Amino acid sequence: MKIKDYSCLVFDCDGVVLNSNKVKTKAFYEAALSYGEGPAKALVDHHVANGGVSRYRKFEFFLNQLVTSGASGPGLDELLEIYARKVRQGLIECEIDSGLYELREQTSSTSWCIVSGGDQAELREVFSEKGLDQLFDGGIYGSPDTKDEILTRELQAGCIARPALFIGDSRYDHEASANAGLDFVFVSQWTEFAGWKSYCDKHNVEFVVSLGDLL
Repeated sequence: MKIKDYSCLVFDCDGVVLNSNKVKTKAFYEAALSYGEGPAKALVDHHVANGGVSRYRKFEFFLNQLVTSGASGPGLDELLEIYARKVRQGLIECEIDSGLYELREQTSSTSWCIVSGGDQAELREVFSEKGLDQLFDGGIYGSPDTKDEILTRELQAGCIARPALFIGDSRYDHEASANAGLDFVFVSQWTEFAGWKSYCDKHNVEFVVSLGDLL
């Protein structure tokens, strides 16, 4: 894989650009805790097992499948609001991959974009506040649209030009990139995907520790 051969680099956000996976895992737990510790832990397990899937889908699953029928607690909109409030400050404060800026310098003619399971408006606000938005000239995209929907739309619009490489840290990232016909590399340093190594070996997925290793 020669990084400079790609016309576009597509980045997941959490666990790839930002060390934010734990921020979001904690926020899911705290948002759901009003339903009890058991359901909150079950939501965390579901969240970790479905890395890259949007908060909208996860909270819908929580309310429909993990909460006892008739249980009292916040509805979907309130859960999303609580979660967003807890996540935002964590995203502002969390670590940026140390190799990000050098990688941008080395791929100055390559288009960069974010395709994340995070909320799109929140992502754009946080990236602007952290001064990262200028790096991603191809756009910053997120939920409520799924990664599959975003990739299909942006490929059709020509905003993601082939050949393109998706850089992610979850099973869903790999599946979405494969569905879209993009190359893929797995970044391991902050992933919450416990079985990532055996998954990459099984599916012949190239992996690196961090973005600096792509140079």
